[in-house]
Amino acid sequence: MTSSTTDYIATARRVIEIEAEGLAQLAEGLNGTFVAAVETILKARGRVIVSGMGKSGHVGRKIAATLASTGTPAQFVHPAEASHGDLGMVTRDDVALVLSNSGETPELADLIAHTRRFQIPLIGVASRPDSTLLRQADVALVLPRATEACGTGNVPTTSTTMTLALGDALAVALMEHRAFTPEHFRTFHPGGKLGAKLSKVADLMHDDMPLVPEATPMSEALLVISQKGFGVVGVTDPEGRLSGIITDGDLRRHMEGLLGHTAAEVMTRNPRTIAPGVLAESAVAVMNEKKITCLFAVEEGRPVGILHIHDCLRAGVV
Repeated sequence: MTSSTTDYIATARRVIEIEAEGLAQLAEGLNGTFVAAVETILKARGRVIVSGMGKSGHVGRKIAATLASTGTPAQFVHPAEASHGDLGMVTRDDVALVLSNSGETPELADLIAHTRRFQIPLIGVASRPDSTLLRQADVALVLPRATEACGTGNVPTTSTTMTLALGDALAVALMEHRAFTPEHFRTFHPGGKLGAKLSKVADLMHDDMPLVPEATPMSEALLVISQKGFGVVGVTDPEGRLSGIITDGDLRRHMEGLLGHTAAEVMTRNPRTIAPGVLAESAVAVMNEKKITCLFAVEEGRPVGILHIHDCLRAGVV
């Protein structure tokens, strides 16, 4: 390892340590104003309008996205655009979450004035308690005056990290209060890897199932296996419940005189099944554990669908 490489790593560690210290100060300093911020958002009938300029704006966009995807309707409004018509997006039913490290960002003036004029709750986030933003805010969240990690004190580093973490803390506190579940998350995030991992069996299963009654001759059962293309056939009892399944292993075990048997005589009884409301990721875990490629989804013992491992692969679940 060269000396320059060592210097790079030392710099990286110093930056991370400084920012970690800032986060520790932020956590230590949380008090009743954080509770007030959460309760203010919970009382709002509209959205959380997040705004900030420059680096605070970039952080604000992420906070708005996190809030929106975890059950708290939110929208980022650029303060400069707000001054040119976008203030119309901010209504009396909303609550404003405004970010500014200094608390004196001039572009925020019109947005702050708008919230005061129409009695829109204002939550301010800044590092100076005596700043214009925090003096005007209904709830003032003060960032600790932690050292910026840049070394010069001019580049927003620790301050933006703390602001981002504070936004995450608000989002998670709201999410937990609302008992937000993975299923809710999937509703707001159906695309991408996260959406795929939260797909349910019912989302991916086929309802055109390979099924035969117990008394079906194996000659007919083999036709169903070939026609449906799953490599298996489910066997149902007279009440329509799934009593067994026939796989290629069952066929090999009964190869001698196979066509002289009925489905009930060849099937494996009490096959592993899954409920349609279970996450598809759990179904994949079962299939991997049991070294099988298909699972019947059942409700009250009756088959309602069949899931193949390839369906999960196509959906990006695994």
